[in-house]
Amino acid sequence: MSFRKIINDPVYGFITVDDELIYQIIAHPYYQRLRRINQMAMAYLVYPGAVHTRLHHSLGAYHLMSNALSELKSKGVEITGEENQAAKIAILLHDIGHGPFSHALENVLIEGMHHEAISLLIMKELNEQFNGQLQLAIDIFTGIHPKKFLHQLITGQLDVDRMDYLTRDSFFSGVNEGVIGYDRILKMLAVHNGELMVEEKAIYSIEKFLVARRLMYWQVYLHKTVLCAEQMLQQIIKRAKQIEAVAPMPLNKLINEPESKITIAEFCGLDDYDVLAAIKAWSTHEDKVLSTLCKGIINRQLLKVKYYAEPVDKNLIAEKTTEAGIKLNISKEEAAFLVFTGEAVSSTYNFDDEHIYILFKDGSVKDISEVDNALINQNMKGKIKKYYICYLR
Repeated sequence: MSFRKIINDPVYGFITVDDELIYQIIAHPYYQRLRRINQMAMAYLVYPGAVHTRLHHSLGAYHLMSNALSELKSKGVEITGEENQAAKIAILLHDIGHGPFSHALENVLIEGMHHEAISLLIMKELNEQFNGQLQLAIDIFTGIHPKKFLHQLITGQLDVDRMDYLTRDSFFSGVNEGVIGYDRILKMLAVHNGELMVEEKAIYSIEKFLVARRLMYWQVYLHKTVLCAEQMLQQIIKRAKQIEAVAPMPLNKLINEPESKITIAEFCGLDDYDVLAAIKAWSTHEDKVLSTLCKGIINRQLLKVKYYAEPVDKNLIAEKTTEAGIKLNISKEEAAFLVFTGEAVSSTYNFDDEHIYILFKDGSVKDISEVDNALINQNMKGKIKKYYICYLR
């Protein structure tokens, strides 16, 4: 009897798992940890429905990968059974290296390490536990495998990762601007000269996809209140490290023993709940800076935040820092944790590193920015940058 499990997903309906190895990976504690990590970090403070997890997203990306591979095979693209399984495993594990609160605390809890690098370390550990059965998935994930289009389905301008997070994040946040025609895009996928492309009939769907991504970044991911909350979260961890505030293990090891190496097993024991438990405990800490920031997150009494088109005036920063120092009777150095500036950056389409190629009926290929009357054109080259200041109300 063939293996088959179904998972009920609020976005796509039923997701089918028809491979026993894949099901064993899903059941592994390292993977199940993703249930306890929010997909959109602090966005729930603005969009109350945005409480879905990394596990939701991972399974959704797996579902879209399954559909994409089936579509390509139906068009005569050669994908072996082993490659089919490996590509699904690779997308399933692509975000397994995310720590608590995902991007919000990336490079803060573990400095100098991106989640992709940690994902690869965990995949290698799982490969050992599963007796080398994940090696092909690792080769596809890292781009070593000769079939480039399999890697492009996992990471690129038009990967199934982005298709799912736009669809899912717009669904759970209730922001309709993020809705994309993912099913049409999947139907129009093609492989030409080993590269992933889309047929010309999908041009408008691709343009909608790119515009939706732009709108989601500024309306949701870089919403000024979301950004402020996530910056406060970073300030909490930085302050906790500075004053060596005690936290539950293994979080305490990251905060107070930075010179020691955290093991993969210890990292995979960390999730949002550890950080939230620490924040609740620290909300009554004797350190005014730490307690103020923690109370702000717990009670949604956030710092005031403003966006500007130009870098924030230094006089304004000095003024707000002085005000915070007087209000809480703390030093200027301490007040700097409650008054800070930064940049929010987003681009609609990356013209330099990656491309979305359109395959025309006559066999010719053009970048999406070069098609006739292109909506996504060279005028959109470069990144949109906004400057912000957060300060005590």
